[in-house]
Amino acid sequence: MLFGDYSLAPYADAAKLAVRSVDNFDWTFIPLLAFAVITYAFLYDKKDYKAIVAGLALYGVHWLYEIGNAVICHVSGYALWTVSAESTSFILLIGVCWELSMMFSVAGIAAYKFLPKDRNMKIFGLDNRLIFAVTTALAFSLVEIFLASTPAFIWVYPWWGALPVFITTYIPFFLASNFVPDMNPRNQKLFLGIIWGADAVLLAVLAPLGII
Repeated sequence: MLFGDYSLAPYADAAKLAVRSVDNFDWTFIPLLAFAVITYAFLYDKKDYKAIVAGLALYGVHWLYEIGNAVICHVSGYALWTVSAESTSFILLIGVCWELSMMFSVAGIAAYKFLPKDRNMKIFGLDNRLIFAVTTALAFSLVEIFLASTPAFIWVYPWWGALPVFITTYIPFFLASNFVPDMNPRNQKLFLGIIWGADAVLLAVLAPLGII
């Protein structure tokens, strides 16, 4: 499935009713959280602060996108991407469930760890971090095509699909994880402060208003 389909709208409508409902809650919530916490704790113990920055950079951008997706749902009626109510133990926002969120909490770490140790190495004459961002984004987009072909993940709009999500969503995610860790510490803190500050303010304001 390369693009959305309006025939999936009823499934998206059901998902909207299930946002932050505990009807499907189960204990998988706890081990997934533990996995993410242990990952960051291990990196902190090893003083691998750049990997931590990579993880937080991508995860912060991810949350900004998910908030934007939820706002689009509120304004237009449907999100660009929606997780189905039956496929998850807990929907955080219309487009992200607990399982996906925990995966994205460590995705930036994995992407950063796969980068060449030599940051000056060129691939086709280009910065290797850029090439890896694009190729990793492509891999994630291919997985999302599969997910959209299952009942778990819903694309409603026929103009939204594999190519838009690759260009507008996943490439920025991995640009953040690949480039922010190599910034100087001041700029790292500035980037993370702006992203996570924006996430916190938007969640604190929009969630109680019922917008997201």
